[in-house]
Amino acid sequence: MRATTLFIAAVVLGWIAVSQTVAGSPDEFTDRLARAESWERRVNERQPPDMVMDAVGVKPGMVIGEVGAGRGRYTVHLSDRVGEAGKVFANDIDAEALAFLQERCNRGGITNVETRLGDVEDPRFPEKSLDMIFMVWVFHMVESPVPLLKSFDSSLKPGATVVMVEPPPEEIQGELDEMIANGSEHVLPTVLTPERMGDIATQAGFKLIKTMDGLLEMDIIYVLERE
Repeated sequence: MRATTLFIAAVVLGWIAVSQTVAGSPDEFTDRLARAESWERRVNERQPPDMVMDAVGVKPGMVIGEVGAGRGRYTVHLSDRVGEAGKVFANDIDAEALAFLQERCNRGGITNVETRLGDVEDPRFPEKSLDMIFMVWVFHMVESPVPLLKSFDSSLKPGATVVMVEPPPEEIQGELDEMIANGSEHVLPTVLTPERMGDIATQAGFKLIKTMDGLLEMDIIYVLERE
């Protein structure tokens, strides 16, 4: 438990270090991007993008909606995998993060990413356009998971999947206990077990079709489809 708590702390500190406004000179942005990419490389050792994308079936030409894209840690990998024939709609509720991501794409010549500012219950993806909705370390921190999941329905093509990469239950529980002990006023995390994920999926009109527990050393991958 202590090791995972320290890992979370390291992630948070790394995130704070790169959470600066986009405004400033080109050199300042380049410095922030370099720090962001250095942090991302460390975190991605836990969730190797190619391994995850292979496991869940991300292929060239797909149209993917990423919920909680932030500054693009996974977005850039999804973009590269789907290629010029595909597209990534990168959603977040943080306009500053999306501005950073947009500038990152501009400077990197990435043209198949479109940012989408949403709210906590609706990512505002285009209708009936997505082959997959993808999120990493997001769903357990969602304030209203069932309404958010329900909102995905109108954006998905027939046969589309919803993929979530989440920490194991004991790690989320440790995070929850620490937040409660510190009197946190932030949204408290939901302890996600396969059973809890299945229950949330059912309430939202989805079904849990696959749980990958063991592919990644520390995280669990959940794959959902519409009922």
